[in-house]
Order: sequence, then structure tokens, then C-alpha cells
Amino acid sequence: MSNRPSQRQNNEMREISVETGINDYAEGSCLISFGNTKVHCTASVQEMVPRWMKMQGKKGGWLTAEYGMLPRSTHDRIDREATKGKQSGRTLEISRLIGRSLRAVVDLEKLGGRTIWLDCDVIQADGGTRTASITGAFIALHLCIQKLMLEGKVKQNPIQEYVAAISCGVTNAGAVIDLDYIEDSNAVADSNFVMTESGGLVEIQSTAEDKAINETEFLEMMRLAKNGIADLIHMQKQATGQAS
Repeated sequence: MSNRPSQRQNNEMREISVETGINDYAEGSCLISFGNTKVHCTASVQEMVPRWMKMQGKKGGWLTAEYGMLPRSTHDRIDREATKGKQSGRTLEISRLIGRSLRAVVDLEKLGGRTIWLDCDVIQADGGTRTASITGAFIALHLCIQKLMLEGKVKQNPIQEYVAAISCGVTNAGAVIDLDYIEDSNAVADSNFVMTESGGLVEIQSTAEDKAINETEFLEMMRLAKNGIADLIHMQKQATGQAS
């Protein structure tokens, strides 16, 4: 019997689903769900690059991301950040994480002189919104690139490999994968892993809360993450029509 609140096994992720093509206007889109966490991801093409790229003489294109939480994505309504006049530090940090994660697997020169915007809007939050956003944003990006190549706007596929992300943590049940809100809020340690299909580590965010964790616990989290991300990438391939 599992000691997790959800009764999942330590290596068992929540039920994951992806619905693609949910936005008729975006070049790529999907709704990704990790249990009760639901994120709407879109990829939009802008036929220009940021001014700083021109000033620095940078070739190719750019890829960037924005993350946000809708007012009733949580138990209590939260204000739209636009009404406050600025984004929170958390929002900016997650936006930058998503952008870094996807740029790590994209050859920007092959994009040409255009920018791809990845917008990740959290419809409902129950833990793991940033990792769900990265995983879903890659699907939206892949669909966007497919469209650009079909239209002849991009000659060579700039995507070098798949990338996905998952949370892991150390709780009373030991090292576990894909924490929901209840687990995350009571975890001894919480980590987010971003990894590529070839096993490359793009980023690890890891924090001990009540007490320090040992190397064995960290390595077990990393093992769980590696296996979980392999499953997520298989799911991404199915969603983008690339599964063999």
C-alpha cells in the first residue's frame, strides 16, 4: 500500500493527457494536464527579432516564453498581474526557465529572422505547473515548426531533440515523482528536472525545506526523473505525430 496521499506508487506519475490544436489562431497549441494541473500552451510566430539581436549583429531567430496563472487557477481567486502593473518574481523566473529549457534544444539560426513566443497559461494549478508548462510548450513549439516547414518558411528543422520536465521530491514516503500540491507543500525537499531525450540535463532546481537531504535521496529523485521524462517524451512524440 502506498504512503502517498494520492495512493500512487513512488514512481507513478499522475494521469497525463494532451489535446493538440485547441487554438485555431496559434501556429501550435495544446492543453496539457497532469492530474488536476492544466496548462494551455500556444506557440505564436512574429516575423521579426528583438532589437537587441539586431544591435548585437546576431543571426537567426529568437524563442521566448511567458507564463501566467489565471485568476481562478487556485483555490482562492488571485489578481491578474496586469492590474498590479508588473509581473511577480515567480512569474518572471518561470517564464525565463521555460524559455531557457526550449532554447537548449533549438538551433536558433535555422529559425530565420523571426521570433516564436510560447505562452503558458495555467487554467488550474495542483502542483508542477512549471514542469507541465515546459512539457506542453515543447509540444506547441514542435507543432509550430511543423507548420512553418510545411509552408516553406523554415527549410531545416531547428529542433535538435525533445525536452521535457518533471518534479520530484522527498516526502515521508521517500523519494517520489510528480508531486501534487498536498505533497509539494509538505515535502522535505522539492526538485524540478529538465532533461533532453538523450539524457542531457538542462536545469535542476532543488531545495531542501525542513532538513538537508543526502546524496542517496537526491540520486533516487534523479533516477525517477530520468524514467519519468522518458515516458513524457514518448507522450510528446505521440502528440506531435512522431511516435514510431
